[in-house]
Amino acid sequence: MKMHIISLVTYVLVSTLFISCIKKIDLSEKQEEEQKEKEEIAYIYPFKSESHDITAELVIKTDGKIDLKEIEAKIPPLKYNKSWLFLLTQDDCSQTAYCNTWAAIHGKPLSSKYYYDAAHLKAGDLPPDNYNLGKTLGCTDGSGNEVRFSFTTTLAPEWEWMNAKPSVQVGFTQNYYRFYMKSGLIWNNVIEMVNYGVGIAFHNVKTSMVHNPDSIKAHYITSQGFISDKLSGRICKVLTEPDGNKTYVEAALAYDPIRIMTAQNEASTLYPFKTTNDLYKQLLNRFFYTTEQAKEYIRSELQKSKEERAAIQIGVHKTDPAWAQFLLWLNNTYGKDGDDSVWSPSLEEYYEYNYYRIHSVIRKQLIGNTLKLTVTLPSKAHFYYPSITVNLGHLQKQHIISIVSGNTVSGLSYADHNNGLMLNIDCRRFLPDHAIHYVRKYESDQTVSNRNDALYFINQLKDSDKKNELLKRIK
Repeated sequence: MKMHIISLVTYVLVSTLFISCIKKIDLSEKQEEEQKEKEEIAYIYPFKSESHDITAELVIKTDGKIDLKEIEAKIPPLKYNKSWLFLLTQDDCSQTAYCNTWAAIHGKPLSSKYYYDAAHLKAGDLPPDNYNLGKTLGCTDGSGNEVRFSFTTTLAPEWEWMNAKPSVQVGFTQNYYRFYMKSGLIWNNVIEMVNYGVGIAFHNVKTSMVHNPDSIKAHYITSQGFISDKLSGRICKVLTEPDGNKTYVEAALAYDPIRIMTAQNEASTLYPFKTTNDLYKQLLNRFFYTTEQAKEYIRSELQKSKEERAAIQIGVHKTDPAWAQFLLWLNNTYGKDGDDSVWSPSLEEYYEYNYYRIHSVIRKQLIGNTLKLTVTLPSKAHFYYPSITVNLGHLQKQHIISIVSGNTVSGLSYADHNNGLMLNIDCRRFLPDHAIHYVRKYESDQTVSNRNDALYFINQLKDSDKKNELLKRIK
């Protein structure tokens, strides 16, 4: 009996210890899994909390050698006073929007036959034939700072394949199935792109009733919910018409969040230097050209005066190395490594800039040799690019002693332009935090590309102690 009791106690103690160990192991594995999931959640700029209806104040102290009363303030038709506009829209939510178009622009690896995702790039798990263009692609802000090209990519939020998880196998060379082309973009790729300024757009929706505007509108609403959830509150306000189907346009006209649209037929041509309205619900024309046709179209349009030039708006589906070379040509001919005449934003950013140009109010106040400039930027809901260029006629850099901006201004650069001064004013609320993120990314993985990105976002900030501190961290 005594031995039975001892055996029973021993059994209970051992069982309790065993169960305890199981619990500890399970808890440890759960914590590890939670940590892994946490690490997989990509950083995204907090678009939902972006500032709206901004008032930007700048105090410009001069040397007293000019008459401040003669100064005129205007917002030019194109940001940075560029002379022509290039807009690229990429349809079908293609994976190549990330690993070819975006990658080419931002100096990331390219492949002639394979495709990769953001998780692959982060881990350094890349296709065996990867190569690099050797530079980033864009223009400048007119004062020496880089402004990389951007574009618009369509999304397919209702299709489950956007939630796919990539297979990352660093060093595995037995096969390269993980680099085969997926059905389309996955969400972490989209997050990476919008952090760099890429715009998003609706395209096809998951309905069989493609000629019923009410059905399409209902699917816009459903898709918008997925987009907002995956992109931390950001929504989509652009449509690129699919399949030449004007029912999508009809549905978009009845769905207020969609503010601008583009199509390849029965649409109006955009002339940036002649535009006098805010383009709300406008359907703008685009062309599907080969790269050589696009080059010829550009050369032909640039024979005209800037006032007569149409915006060069190109549509594309899947991009390939030829399109990467086209973007390199654009950079080398008309961008920062050429004559620096082109501005290439997303359609969404152009829409917002033009809206600010039409609706902003600029007030001047003279106090001795000091000019106080107050710029109001009235915006609609879901605006994400509170950034403009302001030209001040009859004022040049040599007469400026200092420029001090208010707290709402996060980025500021200026340079002489014609017979006046060009001010580039950026009021994105989280621009400093955005730069800090990329500095930390470089500090944790000190590649040349990560350093270039960190420097790119730091240089978007206005001069400040914080900017100087961040510059020191990447030296």
